[in-house]
Formats: sequence, structure tokens, C-alpha cells
Amino acid sequence: MIGKIALEEHFVSEDAKAYLPALGVRPEVQKRIDDGLTDVENYRLADMDAHGVEIQLVSLTADGVQMEPDRDKATRIASRANDELAERFVARHPTRFAGFAAVALQDPKAAADELERAVRQLGFVGALANGFSNVGDRDTGEYYDLRKFLPFWERVDDLGVPFYLHPRSPLDSQQMIYDGHKELLGPAWAFGVETATHALRLITSGLFDRFPKLTVVIGHLGEGLVPMMWRFQNRFDYASFGRRLQKPVAQYLKDNFYITTSGNFHTPSLLNVITEVGADRVMFAIDYPYERTDQAVEWFDHCAISEEDRQKIGRLNAMRLFKLGPACQRAGWVSEDNLGAITA
Repeated sequence: MIGKIALEEHFVSEDAKAYLPALGVRPEVQKRIDDGLTDVENYRLADMDAHGVEIQLVSLTADGVQMEPDRDKATRIASRANDELAERFVARHPTRFAGFAAVALQDPKAAADELERAVRQLGFVGALANGFSNVGDRDTGEYYDLRKFLPFWERVDDLGVPFYLHPRSPLDSQQMIYDGHKELLGPAWAFGVETATHALRLITSGLFDRFPKLTVVIGHLGEGLVPMMWRFQNRFDYASFGRRLQKPVAQYLKDNFYITTSGNFHTPSLLNVITEVGADRVMFAIDYPYERTDQAVEWFDHCAISEEDRQKIGRLNAMRLFKLGPACQRAGWVSEDNLGAITA
């Protein structure tokens, strides 16, 4: 499929290099990742062109500003990262890249202001946070269901842009179950457990009852949430501990979440997500440069889904959600005649 839009694709700013986690991968894999994070013209664009990826939505890589416990420093790093993303990617290649704003939620008001600046002045299409934010020190974290974050969510809602909840590993003090098993930390396992739990906290806090149009995006085919929804709802009905929601939990996944394919190129899992939430709520992503574009594309272009769903997931859903029609039109693969129908 030519003209794919990929949603969870990362870069590293100069300031954020200090927050890159050790990956423990082979040297040749580390070099590929380093080149992908830093080299736009010679490496990233060539990779996109070779595999039919027309547009990347680019974001600051994990752990990013979320790892910095000093809120003023985190806010400065986020702002500079957004300026760097705007200059190096979006301004130079407006038909190939769009930006997710880095937001330092250590200071919710400042994060809201930075998001508004990024959307209104830099032309970004949403926000992305790499999991919970450290506050005060590296072993204290806050999740975004807390009431102190409501002003931020209100601004996201007012701007009408999506929020991408990207994973990170749990705090060091909460990693006892991983003792002696580093292979389980990070993207192999801990990322998904951490992010799925964070998403459930957002749902059960009543956030989406307060802001029913709010849109959150999660990757990796739903971080393991989708096949667990029946069991979660069944147990929640028995013991909600006083929490009351206006809808079944699974309905919030259908109404307020989009799910991407980033780093989880598994057809049975994709089919399960399509069955449960619908192809209209699923979007293509790679998790570049941590995952290989060729592997993602080979899988997606040939996986056993309908061609109608492939078009929706591969680009049409992202065009609608992120209002990318004009960029696609400038790129020459969407005509003016059908632009309105596609993005309606």
C-alpha cells in the first residue's frame, strides 16, 4: 500500500539525549536506532520512500521530558524540543511530517500553554506524553487521572486535538516483580502493563464523562487492553469501590480511544482489535526507529484484512482524526474532488 501514514514515529532532541534509556541491544541495532532518531534527510526519508510511508507523525522519544523531575527544566526541554521538531521536520518537509507536541505535565498549566502554542503557532496536530511524569525526584511519579491535571485535559478538549499516551517503564521502586528479569522491562512487557493500567485509570476516573469528546491514542494494538475488557467489566460490576461511570468500560475504548499497530505486527491481535472496537478506530504505526519499517510494512500490506479496512487503517482514519487532508493533497495522492469525502 502506497501512501501510508505512520503515527508513533520518534526523534530525539539535543536536550533529550540525556534521558535516553539503555536498550541493551546489539551494536548494529543501536546504530540503526541512533541514525533513525537523528538523521532526517539521509536516513529517515529514504526509509519512508523505500516502503511507501508518505507521512510520519513525529514525537519526542521516551522517556523524554517525563523523566525530568524539575518542572521548570522539563517545561524548557519540551518547548525547545517542539521548536526543534517544527524546524527540522515540519517546516522543511511539510508534506512528509506532522508533529506531536512534547508536554511537561510536571506543570499542568505550563503543559497546556505549550500545547496551545505548538498547535496554534507551530501547526502540530496533538500531544504525546511518555507515560507518567516524575515530580520532585526520579522515584516519584504522577498519573494523569489526578484532579490536578483537569485544566490540562480541558485545554486538550478545547483545542480538539488527540493525546497520545506512550509507554514508559514503572518507577524503580515499583519494579520488584521484574527483579532479576531485565528482559521483561521496557517494550517486551512492562511498557504494555504500565500503559494499559494508566489508560484504565483515565477511564475509571470519569475523565471521559467530564470530557466526552476527548480523544486518547494508545499503541501496540491496545497495550493488551482489548482482550481483557470483558473480564475487567465483569469484575468492575462486582466491586467498583464507589466509582460510577456513565457507560461500560469497553464503550470508552470505542468512543474515546484510537489504537495503533505500533510495534505489534500480529494479525490475530489486529483482527481482535478490529472486531472489538471497529476498523474506524485503528491506525497504522511503526514505532520507528525502534521497529523496522520494512517489517511493519511487509506485514501490514499483506495481512489478512479487507482492502477497505487496509485503506482506513493505513491512512484514511489518520487523515480524518488529525485533519491531514491538505498535506495529503499537496503530496499529490489525494485529489481535491475526493478530499471532502475522505476527511468528513
